[in-house]
Amino acid sequence: MKHRAWYALLVLPFFGTLIPSIYNRIEPALFGLPFFYWYQLVWVVITTVLLGIVVIATRKPDDV
Repeated sequence: MKHRAWYALLVLPFFGTLIPSIYNRIEPALFGLPFFYWYQLVWVVITTVLLGIVVIATRKPDDV
């Protein structure tokens, strides 16, 4: 039961991309990519890191 709180981290990417009006713009561009695209790409990396944290934190000692 105590591991269940770790799953709350997986809600962050959902809220980070929930309202497109927050990131629906061109500036600031990064390496020529409009903000709209690189913002979403950053969330892919953040989601990967968060998922890794949740997997490690919720792993049981007998899991391989």
